[in-house]
Amino acid sequence: MQIKGVFFDLGGTLFSYKFMAAKRQGADKAAARGMGSGIGLVLERLGIAAEPAEISRLWGAANRHVGQRFGAKSYFLHRDLFRETLSYFLAQLGHSADDKLFDQFHIRQRDALLDHMPIRQECCFALQQLKDRGVYLSIVSNIDDDYLYPIVGKHHLGHLLNDCTSSEEARSCKPDPGIFECALAKSGLDVSQVLFVGDSLQHDVAGAAAIGMRSAHIVEEGIETPLTHGLTVTADPTYVIHELTELVDIVERCNG
Repeated sequence: MQIKGVFFDLGGTLFSYKFMAAKRQGADKAAARGMGSGIGLVLERLGIAAEPAEISRLWGAANRHVGQRFGAKSYFLHRDLFRETLSYFLAQLGHSADDKLFDQFHIRQRDALLDHMPIRQECCFALQQLKDRGVYLSIVSNIDDDYLYPIVGKHHLGHLLNDCTSSEEARSCKPDPGIFECALAKSGLDVSQVLFVGDSLQHDVAGAAAIGMRSAHIVEEGIETPLTHGLTVTADPTYVIHELTELVDIVERCNG
């Protein structure tokens, strides 16, 4: 069966989550001291003094607790995820944040993500190779619009893509079928003609399989996909890849 379209997840797929792994290994201790992070801003504004290791532990606990609950929802805004994570974190310290402080925190966290989530080295080359072969290319991501489009713009991906579909636009989060169906409708392609590429067995591979779409699971060694803490998922991807350039060979084999 020919592949006429490739849909991509964003974080962990076109972009690497290695920066998150580095934070879990200790870089977040620097952020906890207030060095430009949203957490540091909140700690400073509320006058909270605590050891960096303790801040790191509590923030990690908040991410795991709230992330697992939100990861099971069929739709949510990341803004709401971050609000609840911050609220849970502060509650452990006996504090809370008003709307103004949360808005400042949210902007700081979003800007940090834009600054520090690295694009895969081979991303633009792989997209260009697929585009040159006439393949329809789209991002389909569980992310809010005010994250997705600045990321695409910052890394100059717009000219390589035919479209983007956010969970905010579709009002559906992978693995819910709604976001896949929204992206398919915009592409004009049949589900049998599309390959979905993602790093999450739960959200990407299982979600694609549920509507009859082929998938390629991209594996980044030692990296845990966010919002899958403690979840066990059985899903069999059509392909397993380690670099995006492998997609060119897959498309050429399928398309003859």
